[in-house]
Amino acid sequence: MAKIIKPSFEILTPIDGTEILKLIEKIARTCYKSEDKITADGESAKKIIATLIKLGHEAMIEHFNITVRFTTDRGMTHELVRHRMASYAQESTRYCNYSKGKFGEELAFIRPCNIKEGTPEYKIWLGCMERIEKDYLAMAKLGCKPDQLRMILPCSIKTEINITANLREWRHILKLRTVKAAHPTIVELMRPLLQEFKRVIPVVFDDITTDEVE
Repeated sequence: MAKIIKPSFEILTPIDGTEILKLIEKIARTCYKSEDKITADGESAKKIIATLIKLGHEAMIEHFNITVRFTTDRGMTHELVRHRMASYAQESTRYCNYSKGKFGEELAFIRPCNIKEGTPEYKIWLGCMERIEKDYLAMAKLGCKPDQLRMILPCSIKTEINITANLREWRHILKLRTVKAAHPTIVELMRPLLQEFKRVIPVVFDDITTDEVE
């Protein structure tokens, strides 16, 4: 039986939203030599950063990076790596041999959010994943190497990818990947990520809205 899992994300960077804003404020005020307006409570940071974002002067928020680890399918990562202003580290199907004990001698697949479980089409998808797993393990027993085995892996195969980007780029990514026109699997992860960013970092993501029905 193929292992089916749900996609997820984890923010790897330690987050202190107020301290992030204070750092950015200190950097930004260099431009205007207005350091005398900095307040210890962080309110001046919120004010200036909100103003900078409203004016479109987002270069200042490029001075802080956040790394997020996604557990998702490779189909999604094919789209994410198109964002050029980011750094990536992804689980490699060229070097990972899923027939080995460290992987439980099994393949893991991401449950497709756009195919309803229990439907005829879901059963076809699940059967396909199970056949792929069976064939993958059979090829491994014949001595095939991971770079040969990966040739039969589907877009639904589970992968982990770490993405590091500055705050400006995360804003760009989330603006594109949380709307209805984005791929459903990306939306499934990016909308909760956007809400988490809004929760832990004041101001920076507050103006980003989606067409999600509340």
